[in-house]
Amino acid sequence: MKYAFSTLGLPGTALGRSAALAAAHGFDGLELRAHPEEPLHPGSPAAGRAAALRTLAASGVAVLGVAGYARVAAPGPEGPVLAELRALVRLAADLEAPYVRVFPGGGLPEDAADVRAVRRLAAAAPYAERHGVRILLETHDAHRTGAAAARVLDKVAHPGAGALWDVLHTWLGGESPAASHQALAAYLGYVQVKDVRSAQDLTPVALGAGTLPLAEAVAALPQDGWLCWEYEKRWYPAAPDLPDLLSRGRAHLHRLATNRGRGSA
Repeated sequence: MKYAFSTLGLPGTALGRSAALAAAHGFDGLELRAHPEEPLHPGSPAAGRAAALRTLAASGVAVLGVAGYARVAAPGPEGPVLAELRALVRLAADLEAPYVRVFPGGGLPEDAADVRAVRRLAAAAPYAERHGVRILLETHDAHRTGAAAARVLDKVAHPGAGALWDVLHTWLGGESPAASHQALAAYLGYVQVKDVRSAQDLTPVALGAGTLPLAEAVAALPQDGWLCWEYEKRWYPAAPDLPDLLSRGRAHLHRLATNRGRGSA
C-alpha cells in the first residue's frame, strides 16, 4: 500500500514545504489541489511546472493526482468544461501524475446529469489516455455513492476514465464500504480517506478519532493501491494543523493496511 495526503490540508503552502512534510512523515505522494489559491493550477506557466517537478524529484515524493474542480454532470455549456478537463490533464502530464480528480457537480435530475457526465468524460477520456493520465470521477455531489459513479463509468467504458472513491461521501450516501468497493472495483484509481466527528458535523479530525468506517474500506482494497488522506483544513480553518497530525495519521493508515483480514484495527 502507498500513502499520500492532499494539499487541501495545507492551504497556500509552498510545494517544497508540502513535499518535505510528506517525505519526513513517510508519505509516498501528494494529491495537489489545483486551484489559483495554490502554487500549481491549470494556469501555471511551463517554467513553474518544470521547477515543481524538480522539487518533487529532489524530495522523492510523487504527485498521485491533480485535484481539479471541473464538474462534469453540472448544467452549462460543454466547451468550458471540456477545456478545463484538457487543461487539468496537461497539468497532470507535466507533473508526471497519473490521475486528475473531477467532480460530478449537481443541479440536474439524475438522468440528465448522467447524460452530461457520460458525454463529457467520453469526450475527454481519449485525450487523457494519450497523455498518460486517467480522469477520475469522485464519489461526490450528485453521484455520491459508488453505484452512482459506476452507472456513469459503465457507459463511458474507456480506460481514460475511472473512479476516485471518497469514503466520506459514500458513507453519507448510506452505502457500505463493501458495496462501494464492489461497484467501483473495475474503475478504481485510488481512495480518499478522512475522518469526521459525525454525519452532522463534518469538522475534520485525526484519522481514527472520528466515525468513518475506514477499516472496512481499507480491508476491501488491493495490496498495491493508494490511500490519500484528504484533511479539509481549507474549509475548516479552526481544525488542528495537519503537520501535527501526519505521523499519527501515517501510522494509522499503515495499521489499517496491515490488519486487513485480521478483524478490526
